[in-house]
Amino acid sequence: MEEQIVFGDEMMPITLPDDVQSAPPGLSTTLSAVNDIEATIRQALQKPIGRPLLGETVRPNWKVTIAFDDPTVPCFAPVWEPAIRLVIAELEKAGVKRSNITLLCANALHRKFTRGELAGIIGKDLVKEFGYRLVCHDAEDLDNLTYLDTTESGYEVEINKLVTDSDLTVYVNTVVWRGFNGGWKSVCVGLGSYRSIRWHHTPDSMSMSMNKNQMHKILDEMGSVIETKIGKERIFKIETALANPLEVHNVWAGGVSETRQAVLALMKSQLKPRREIVNEKADIVLYGVPNWSPYAAFSVMNPLLTLVSTGLGYFGGVIEAMGKPGCTAILASPCPDRWNHSHHPAHREIWQTILPHHKDPYKIVDLYEEDFAHRPDYIYKYRYCYGFHPVHGLMTTYPLKRLQHAARVIVAGAENPASINQALGFETIASVEAAIERAQDYHGKDASIVFVKYPILACRQ
Repeated sequence: MEEQIVFGDEMMPITLPDDVQSAPPGLSTTLSAVNDIEATIRQALQKPIGRPLLGETVRPNWKVTIAFDDPTVPCFAPVWEPAIRLVIAELEKAGVKRSNITLLCANALHRKFTRGELAGIIGKDLVKEFGYRLVCHDAEDLDNLTYLDTTESGYEVEINKLVTDSDLTVYVNTVVWRGFNGGWKSVCVGLGSYRSIRWHHTPDSMSMSMNKNQMHKILDEMGSVIETKIGKERIFKIETALANPLEVHNVWAGGVSETRQAVLALMKSQLKPRREIVNEKADIVLYGVPNWSPYAAFSVMNPLLTLVSTGLGYFGGVIEAMGKPGCTAILASPCPDRWNHSHHPAHREIWQTILPHHKDPYKIVDLYEEDFAHRPDYIYKYRYCYGFHPVHGLMTTYPLKRLQHAARVIVAGAENPASINQALGFETIASVEAAIERAQDYHGKDASIVFVKYPILACRQ
């Protein structure tokens, strides 16, 4: 059987046994794209769910913060600029002065973005006009964080002071995928501190599930604290569902919970659980890894992002969904040995000094998180040098928990096998065909194989 597999930036021809089961990755929908994004956003603002119209909410002397998703989100549709401009227009009609509006990039523990990079998503004119009133969230700026309280389960809630000090915060969310994004994640994560984020960003809690999502259960508790402390109508949300990464399907506006429920209902109608895609789980799960990570926006991939964060993380859900316990996962990737030490300052240390000794993310968190959370050198790079927070670097190791399900990982086609062997202990081999033969040595010549056909994806440049 002749096939094509994604391999970094290209599709590579491969030859597979005739009885290989091909499976879609569960990424695509049948949603249609809107012809006019501005009209769709305007209609959402005119018919908010769970909240009054913006014009009926604000007062002329109010201070308003417009927060928005940072460039790591997998949305390449032009949502940010028209949404922000339409919100500003509604505020101005109600008498709010532009000088009382602040734009806030919700980058959480991600790196801050330069003004040029932000211009790539919100437009050069908004960047120029707002000047110092366009800021990136700083999760380590204690003077500009507000600690609110603990939730009923004991989770601490700390968020950007602009949310608590503004009369209204409008959050522009540009994509909801499965159950992962949107809802209170936008505010409690995007505008949260490490003190708060640590409760729901663990190897166990982060989930794309559309039902009984543990991460969003915690976030909903945090959102309840925010609404209790500052008032329910002081957060106004815009949620977006994409037809594909380049086009919008629909937009909702209104309350945080109401807009999330609307998007979730749509997602559930379109996307069935990945475990239902194949009829029978396989001994060998094969897929390619594209040269893509949300954390490489305006940057470059590195081996930690390629094999762990994307390979086992964002794409690795198929291992448990489609592979038997003890299966072999085959990842095809050139995995270039490149590093951007400004953007990902902690990643190479993790790769070279932690992973050779520890493959258990729970152990990694226990041994290193407290140290990394307070490392002055890395915190400085996060705050002032456009680097990812050091704890976020550790979070990229969380997908290693999939090794509890897969007995082994074989990487096919890597340019620097020795680095992968030393850091991760994964087996490496020259080709996909050779990787299948090796996996058959473990499972037998009659081993069942599922080939998951991921597409080419590109990082935001």
